[in-house]
Amino acid sequence: MSNKDIVIVGGGHAGAQCAIALRQGGFTGSIALIGREHEPPYERPPLSKEYFAREKTFERLYIRPPQFWVEKEIELLLGVEVTKVDPEAHTVTLSTGEDITYGQLVWAAGGDPRRLSGEGADLAGVHAVRTREDCDRLMGEVDGGVKKIAVIGGGYIGLEAAAVLTKLGCHVTLLEAAPRVLARVAGEELSAFYEAEHRAHGVDLRTGVSVAGLIGQGRVRGVKLGDGTEIPADAVIVGIGIIAAVAPLIEAGAMGANGVDVDELCRTSLPDIYAIGDCASFACDYAGGAVMRVESVQNANDQATCVAKAILGNPAPYRAFPWFWSNQYDLKLQTAGISLGHDATVLRGSPEARAFSVIYLKGGKIIAIDSVNVVKDYVQGRKLIEAGASPDPAKLADTAVPLKELL
Repeated sequence: MSNKDIVIVGGGHAGAQCAIALRQGGFTGSIALIGREHEPPYERPPLSKEYFAREKTFERLYIRPPQFWVEKEIELLLGVEVTKVDPEAHTVTLSTGEDITYGQLVWAAGGDPRRLSGEGADLAGVHAVRTREDCDRLMGEVDGGVKKIAVIGGGYIGLEAAAVLTKLGCHVTLLEAAPRVLARVAGEELSAFYEAEHRAHGVDLRTGVSVAGLIGQGRVRGVKLGDGTEIPADAVIVGIGIIAAVAPLIEAGAMGANGVDVDELCRTSLPDIYAIGDCASFACDYAGGAVMRVESVQNANDQATCVAKAILGNPAPYRAFPWFWSNQYDLKLQTAGISLGHDATVLRGSPEARAFSVIYLKGGKIIAIDSVNVVKDYVQGRKLIEAGASPDPAKLADTAVPLKELL
């Protein structure tokens, strides 16, 4: 059995940033970072964008060069996972059978792709887009001649994958169960815009359709819809969200329904155990106090810094401002705030010009903004949200009025 002052479970953005922040803050104790993948920590968003499109090599995705972890004396335990947590003994058990004792544990394990449960879900040619291995496998099939691909799920991952595959010359059918894409995270104006863009680029985009199962023997050959329609496909990408990877914590007695619950310092209900990133469920100030998980690099990094400060003896409640982005074709979407619970929207600019913003209000107050190819709106709109501004909607819609003048 080995002993570590800090054990971090998860080699994604949250886990890596926590280790980095601890060293930057002067922490001199022992740190072990445990990751299921065999790679040192790397950036995830480019997987479904630049990496898959061959615009970036994998080496350019490293959060820090491999030598960094050696120089900072952060031990990377890669290719293993934690199967058990004993909060009383302060130990974690690895998939190798080894036990490690910890002074404090930071759970940053993220989530696993939600998979189809119907017929054919285990066929070859069915992919997720979550890890380098996922992308390499899919890229290999495309290089090998697979051109007819079905994407299940009209969230950001599905849309980004569809955009890249279309650029690579594939015929893409995108299937979304909801009446519109991005239904969970964006307003109708943005959904309609992206639906039109994907169709204009040749994507066969179908909303309001259910998937009954996958067709094939040994390898997938198509998707069967709820109405009996069969969509031919030589490969299928499933992008229907993630399931938080928190089973060992919940089994150990941690509170949580959707992920694991944390307080304002990212502490779980178990002693000396924190949770951060995609798997952590917290009361979000920018969503009216709603308890939620926020799946973003910003949230992962900022929660990691919050925990590092707490461990270093400088605790400060997590109050970070949420922001997101998505690249599709030549479109850059930037989002500030969380639109959950909005009761009105204002369209600023022209979707036809492919440069516009959708501003979300609740009780007259701006709570979020989606900006497509308008960086200025995003930057200035963020300041309006942070200020709790309630400007005149007519002025919000007027592109001749800079948003900063409405502060």
